Amino acid sequence: MKQTFVHPQALCESTDIGAGTRVWAFAHVLPGARIGAECNICDGVFVENDVVLGDRVTVKCGVQIWDGITIEDDVFIGPNATFTNDVFPRSKVYPEKPARTVVRSGASIGANSTILPGVEIGTGAMVGAAAVVTRSVPPNAIVVGNPARIKGYVAGGEHLGTPFAGGGTRRTGKVGLGVGAASLHELHVTKDLRGELSVGEFERELPFVPKRYFLVFNVPSMEVRGEHAHRSCEQFLICVRGSCGVLLDDGRNRREVTLDRPSRGVYMPAMIWGTQYRYSPDALLLVFASDYYDPDDYIRSYEEFRRIVSRQPARA
Repeated sequence: MKQTFVHPQALCESTDIGAGTRVWAFAHVLPGARIGAECNICDGVFVENDVVLGDRVTVKCGVQIWDGITIEDDVFIGPNATFTNDVFPRSKVYPEKPARTVVRSGASIGANSTILPGVEIGTGAMVGAAAVVTRSVPPNAIVVGNPARIKGYVAGGEHLGTPFAGGGTRRTGKVGLGVGAASLHELHVTKDLRGELSVGEFERELPFVPKRYFLVFNVPSMEVRGEHAHRSCEQFLICVRGSCGVLLDDGRNRREVTLDRPSRGVYMPAMIWGTQYRYSPDALLLVFASDYYDPDDYIRSYEEFRRIVSRQPARA
């Protein structure tokens, strides 16, 4: 078993330190902190009492981790990142209990970023250097700026900088996205002097007969919608005006598409985690659903979604 290492110039008062963890010079870990295995706590880090770190967490120099903060496995925290735990800080005025902040597994927090109290950094998310995170970050999102806003999403550790656009042509047909059975559809367009008409026929070109539709509009550009999966309901999305980005995730693969014309749609089968973002100011998103609304059909926790998917065979 790997041995825990505490540098002679570090002050580690906690006895709950996992095997193989290294605590370097001038770090200070208070007695109540719990730190997992194979972590790397670099120079000048301060860890307060009500703190939990998972396994294989890297905390670079100059970071303070205050009461109320939980950091799950495989998280990277860059140098001088700042956590906070008091929504209304005043000198000598203490909250009844600190705000709870959670950094989910596999997330990365860039150097000099600031994390405000009570937020959740989602699984696999990336917080850019010097970002100021004022609200929770969705799983796998890349956020930058002050206040932090979503710039894109990660897939396989790489940013999908150019959303899939079906080759930029107007050919009809569908293209698989490599995310379960999800597919991008280019629908037929007829043009004449009177204008353009786009049409799609359910059960012929489109994969199901809908029982419900809904419209999404007037979404501020910084807002994110979706962020859930369905156990059995299928959906077909068309941005009939403006544009928006759609991220599809089957728990193993992710792909982003841009819906930017009424003749383009994306099919989202059941058990696909869907997120919509980057709405243009005039965006109008039309969604057809295979089933009536059923709140029990929703999976709203990404961690629960991944647990369910991990027990199922891969879908093609």
